[in-house]
Amino acid sequence: MYDKLKNMDAREIELPETVFIRDIETRVFQAMALQCLAKIEGISLLEGNLFDSLLGRDLDRVKGIHVEQDQKKHSVDIRVEINIQYGLSIPEKAEEIQTKLVEEISRWSGLHVATVHVIFKNMIIPPADAQPKEETDTNAEMEEVF
Repeated sequence: MYDKLKNMDAREIELPETVFIRDIETRVFQAMALQCLAKIEGISLLEGNLFDSLLGRDLDRVKGIHVEQDQKKHSVDIRVEINIQYGLSIPEKAEEIQTKLVEEISRWSGLHVATVHVIFKNMIIPPADAQPKEETDTNAEMEEVF
């Protein structure tokens, strides 16, 4: 046993190898995703709880944002389920969402975002009384003609 210690470098005893560990809870990633999604127009989370979540209310019950971490690869997989406003291009909006999530979560967490899966669950259709003024004027003119 003494022979093994004789061949060991003295620095191994003085400066042992330090392991740094950083854990980030799922709720933190959900909050990051909420902040990112709040900046994107034309979408909403399921059940419309985006603003409550941004204000810190009911963060435990955030629906539609699922995160899985891979500790070995130091990466994150994100799945968001959202509603999209009628008339928007789904492929373009998906690309915008994916790009923003990757950029911001990578920057904030220091982890690689391996996948961003966007699921469009529902269509947000504006109410009938919220039609643009030009359309209502045109409709009124058409009714007068007939």
